[in-house]
Amino acid sequence: MGGRSYNQKMFDHSNQKVINHRTYIEPFDILISNTDIAKFIKTVPDESIDLIVTSPPYNIGKVYENRRKIDEYLEFYQAIIQECYRILKPSGSICWQVGNYVEKGEIYPLDIFFYSRFKDLGLKLRNRIIWHFGHGLHSKKRFSGRYETVLWFTKSDHYTFNLDAVRVPSKYPGKKHYKGSKRGLPSGNPLGKNPSDFWEFIASEFDQALWDIPNVKSNHPEKTEHPCQYPIELVERLVLALTEEGEVVFDPFMGVGSSLLAGLIHQRKVIGVDLEKRYVELAEERIYNLLSGNLKKRDLGKSVYQPKGTEKVCMKPDEWKQNQLWD
Repeated sequence: MGGRSYNQKMFDHSNQKVINHRTYIEPFDILISNTDIAKFIKTVPDESIDLIVTSPPYNIGKVYENRRKIDEYLEFYQAIIQECYRILKPSGSICWQVGNYVEKGEIYPLDIFFYSRFKDLGLKLRNRIIWHFGHGLHSKKRFSGRYETVLWFTKSDHYTFNLDAVRVPSKYPGKKHYKGSKRGLPSGNPLGKNPSDFWEFIASEFDQALWDIPNVKSNHPEKTEHPCQYPIELVERLVLALTEEGEVVFDPFMGVGSSLLAGLIHQRKVIGVDLEKRYVELAEERIYNLLSGNLKKRDLGKSVYQPKGTEKVCMKPDEWKQNQLWD
């Protein structure tokens, strides 16, 4: 069967150490900082970062956020985005993962609001990646949201993109050319297909070149106390495609460190910053778990369990059968 194996290579992490410092410092393999990103990022040298990947706070009123009006929210990030542009290498990429901001039932699609902020700096949008997941909050007055987006920008036309590193199994590996000079020869790539810009998260579709990457809910092996944690697997694909081993991955809003873990798993240097002390502590704990071989994570490309329909959770409740519908 076509397709690439995503089993991570054995890598000796024994010599890697975590440096916790309020400013950028060299040399480093793992640099984290419990400080204000607006201050830290000014200490990062020009054109020194290969990949900036982050999921900034969504302004949804979580404990770790100061709720702002939409204009104030975007203005706050403008200065950060400008600094991200400054520190990004010419061959580098920015991956900005966001969802929707909801105000009194009205949706503000943050990727649309952010697009012009990046474009005005001269960054070029390569993909608007749709991350679709099967679980989330339910709504009574609109359709329940089941996707978020990743805006992938590059600084120039000469950027790193390792497609072979992230190919997925072909649905029809035996398909052949039916005309021309290649008639009768295989039409696909032996390593698999381009995964496209739609990353879906149901088990059977991984074999159809759609990626199964569930969001981090309560029963996920990576779950911490962070309310909006994203899966390591989501970032792994970006790291593999957009950087080379030994290059630098930077997350300016690292939360509990999922981006850093994705980088370390694939032999990249990492930098992460967060203002919340507890999240920095959790990130550091998870990093040490990785270095010691004890990190709990979901394997890249692993299928999500799909119920067969006979389990109790799949059966219609007796209350429904009696027309006693729940709220």
